[in-house]
Amino acid sequence: MGEELELELPDCHEGPEAFERFDNTMSALLAVPKKLIVRRQKAYRKKVDANPNRRGPKRKSDLTPEPPAFDN
Repeated sequence: MGEELELELPDCHEGPEAFERFDNTMSALLAVPKKLIVRRQKAYRKKVDANPNRRGPKRKSDLTPEPPAFDN
């Protein structure tokens, strides 16, 4: 515990190269379709909800019955 860990800092880029890297990263992020993101989020939630030892409040089920409709 007496040793201090030396962390390598990431390379800092400035100027046009920084803009190109940022632009490429944003283009890659925005190229992912929303349907794919939603599908991944649902799969992750399903996996997390399956954990019986999950702490905190439990998520409500999506299969809750709808209240009956009253006809007047």
